[in-house]
This record gives sequence, C-alpha cells and structure tokens, in this order.
Amino acid sequence: MLYTVGEMAKKLGVAPSTLRYYDKEGLLPFLERSGGGIRVFRDEDFEYLSTIECLKKTGMTIRDIRVFIGWCLEGDDTIGQRLALVDRQREAVLAQMEQMKETLAMLDYKHWYYETAEKAGTCAVHAAMKEDEVPKEFRNAREKAKGVPGVE
Repeated sequence: MLYTVGEMAKKLGVAPSTLRYYDKEGLLPFLERSGGGIRVFRDEDFEYLSTIECLKKTGMTIRDIRVFIGWCLEGDDTIGQRLALVDRQREAVLAQMEQMKETLAMLDYKHWYYETAEKAGTCAVHAAMKEDEVPKEFRNAREKAKGVPGVE
C-alpha cells in the first residue's frame, strides 16, 4: 500500500513536518517520489521510520541515525556495527531511567514533605522530626535534600 506524508505521519503518530525534516536530513534514502515529486511511503518504510523515532527518543543525533540507516541499507555486513550502536543506546537509556527513578523518588519525598507540612500548618514540623518518624521510603531522599541549602 502507498501512503502520503500525512497518512504515514498519522500512522507513526508524528507531525508531517517531522517526516519532511527526516527526508531533508537524509534519513530516508529509500523514500520514493511520485511522478509529480510527492513523497510516497510504502508499508515496509514503517519499520525504518519506527526505528528512526525510537533512536531519536534515546537522544541519538540525526547524524548518527543517518549512519545507522546507511548501515541498514548496506546489508548484513554491518550487523555487528548496528548491534554495537543499539547496545550503546540501550545503556544510555538505562542510565537515563536510573536518573529518572532518583528524580521520582525526590518528587515523592517532596510530596510527602509538603503534605505533612500542610497538615501541620508549617514546614518547621520536619526540623523536629526524628529519623525513624520519616517513612523508610523517603529517608534516602531526605538525606540528599539536606545537602542542598534551602531545599529541605
């Protein structure tokens, strides 16, 4: 089946301008055009486009995505290079997830902190609180917050 830019963009959940940008940046060397010069996508292009979107979400640069797509088009001789690139991006995503877990833990702590302060009518309630009065799941975040002036 053939798709216009708008149809493929809708299928991918991106703006049509995103696909035009990818084409302009050389990420779609497989893209065909109609006799009138209109971009035409095929069902098999969806996998490439989904991969591009995935790599972009990992923070990979357009330049590196272009290299990756080139490797895909070169065939089986570049499988090792593609595997190494995917592994690097996977490690980067795992590191980002770990940072996000820490961020979420701090936000959960701050939620508890302000909820407790609201009930007491003052943030000073925490200064008098002993360590064992702080819920276990917030103790680590509380210690981290203590190291930042004006944060706790």
